[in-house]
Amino acid sequence: MVDIASGEILARLPVGGEPEGVRISPDGSVVYVTSEEDNQVSAIDTATNEVVAVFEVGARPRASAFTPDGSRAYVTAENSGTVHVVDTSTHEVIETIQLTGELMRPMGVVVSPDASRVYVTNGRGRDVVVIDAATNEAVAEVEVGDRPWGIGITPDGRYLYTANGPSHDVSVVDTETLEVVARIPAGERPWGIAIVPAE
Repeated sequence: MVDIASGEILARLPVGGEPEGVRISPDGSVVYVTSEEDNQVSAIDTATNEVVAVFEVGARPRASAFTPDGSRAYVTAENSGTVHVVDTSTHEVIETIQLTGELMRPMGVVVSPDASRVYVTNGRGRDVVVIDAATNEAVAEVEVGDRPWGIGITPDGRYLYTANGPSHDVSVVDTETLEVVARIPAGERPWGIAIVPAE
């Protein structure tokens, strides 16, 4: 943990081998860190800078995303082809969604602003999987490009952006039609997406 103003390192915590995805809850009270090597997620209390829970998920967890109210989190596990639904009040997995089909490699994940959908990039599968949050079932797939990794969603939930590494571009998906409406060149092997408010 780093103090942004001073650059001072405030704490260092063990969170398992190959920590990959770091995500903070909407209220800023907890941080989830995925460990690819140990197939687990560490929950860090931001008030105390301590690991307060560690829970197991599928093989090679990559990323997590919280619902807008912070009551649930979704964790992707690349090598097991799963998405894990987590009760954030207990930091326990309450359901595991097994994605089916060829080359299912869940990577990035975002939740729609109304919490009705979960969107997961599918690495080698070249697409985004759409999950109905009410049923925890995959309801659609949208082909976006080669090995989509990072994913972002606009504050109004209308558009998704995916970073397609080997395609060297970013795809824009209309969430109403579930179609790619644009592909934007983005240098060599783009990895992540960050959507920030306009000034």
